[in-house]
Amino acid sequence: MGLIKKLFTNCACPQGRMGRAMLKFMNLCHAPLTNWGLKQVDIQDGWTMLDIGCGGGATLKRLLKRSKDAQVYGIDISEESVAKAKKVNANVLDKQVFVCQGSAEKLPYEDGKFDLVTAVETVYFWPNLPNCLQEVRRVLKQGGKFAIMVEVIDGDSMWTNVVEGMNTYSPEELKTMLEDVGFTLTEIHRMKPSNATIIGVKL
Repeated sequence: MGLIKKLFTNCACPQGRMGRAMLKFMNLCHAPLTNWGLKQVDIQDGWTMLDIGCGGGATLKRLLKRSKDAQVYGIDISEESVAKAKKVNANVLDKQVFVCQGSAEKLPYEDGKFDLVTAVETVYFWPNLPNCLQEVRRVLKQGGKFAIMVEVIDGDSMWTNVVEGMNTYSPEELKTMLEDVGFTLTEIHRMKPSNATIIGVKL
């Protein structure tokens, strides 16, 4: 159990050899959720998009495929994640894909930059979640969308016992938090057994 806990605690901030193994695992296992979640957003060509907690960089590739002439940014607190995301997107790095290290608490982007911000399996680990959501809203354009994708929505989930520092939220809680910081037209989309995509719009 100790080894499993150590491995999965690398979900929050992958480090070292175990972190690199976790990034490969996340790139593979998050694919169904991400592909389904992105279908809930009407992504347009030429969009500027940001994935917060970009992990191994697979979501950046998926965003780029869905928007011709897009620019896609990724940010992650983990040095290992940034390195992996850059490697996975090496052919378009610093041309169409831009990756940096940083936190959702203080995004290093100007106001109103992005058409879409995504967060795949990562809000569990954001400190002071309402403040982070305000930061997301700040960097979105008017009419820009924020899509949160989660697999774990049960507060009694075994994952909260296995993964240190993990906080789970129901889709309804996330929807309310989005509305509390000024997002509108909020929607909850569900896919069995427990996947959810919660979308808010900055108007």
